[in-house]
Amino acid sequence: MLWYAGGLHFECRQCGRCCSGPNQGYIWVTRPEIKLIADFLKVAPEQLRQRYLRRVGLRTTVIEQPNTKDCIFLQKNNDQKRCMIYPVRPSQCREWPFWPDNLANADDWNRAVQKCSGINRGKYYSFNEIEKIKKSKKWWQNVKTNSHLIKKVAEVYKWLDLQISNNSNLAGACCACGKCCDFESFDHKLFVTPLELIYLTANLHSENLKPMKAGQCPYNAGGKCSIYEHRFSGCRIFFCKGDTDFQSRLSESAVEKFKAICEQLQIPYRYTDLATALNDFTIA
Repeated sequence: MLWYAGGLHFECRQCGRCCSGPNQGYIWVTRPEIKLIADFLKVAPEQLRQRYLRRVGLRTTVIEQPNTKDCIFLQKNNDQKRCMIYPVRPSQCREWPFWPDNLANADDWNRAVQKCSGINRGKYYSFNEIEKIKKSKKWWQNVKTNSHLIKKVAEVYKWLDLQISNNSNLAGACCACGKCCDFESFDHKLFVTPLELIYLTANLHSENLKPMKAGQCPYNAGGKCSIYEHRFSGCRIFFCKGDTDFQSRLSESAVEKFKAICEQLQIPYRYTDLATALNDFTIA
């Protein structure tokens, strides 16, 4: 039995002390997290790497202020230090204080209180919840955390399907030939949002996500869509034949709905081609 089998209490006071020096440390970030942080700050990923990140061996870490050793993203606001990327902070930050060093034994846990006044107070975390936090490395793919998001995306898809079914010009316009899924030969690009990727992950599970190595959608199997029920909004809206103006307007409406959800849930909005999106999400 681990010493914390009975659970622990923690309440984040957003004091920023866990992000502060004086000791030097590492805040590891993955490729998908780098993309999300870059989008949140409205900079290119390479700009983010040059200004805020550094390589340590095969991994990437957030740099620290040279004098204080504070995380570079910890900024002073109204005489209080705040994380400037809190909605998209890396997994390591989200796991605090349930780090292996703090959980080694009860003495180490209580020593962490000297750094963090939120430990041993506030919300109760069961043993299973603590273990889940420790293992949740891909926080953007956490189905339970994003249950509200999943529901919102499903509502948008349902709304899209209804609009299309009510348009007589699109009746029978799609013969499900699968040609448009071969983007290279069809000369067509499919764009998706982070919300849709999270939705797809929730329904397929992360181990079943596929990178896009060629010009064809990896979910097209034998000319048929293998994720038809969970297909992206662009797939639902696009028809080889039919009312192109209606499709364009519907696409714009869908984008606005996804933007609104991102704003509501404090998720950085991105609209990128399928190959880039899938490869970013499947390659850590």
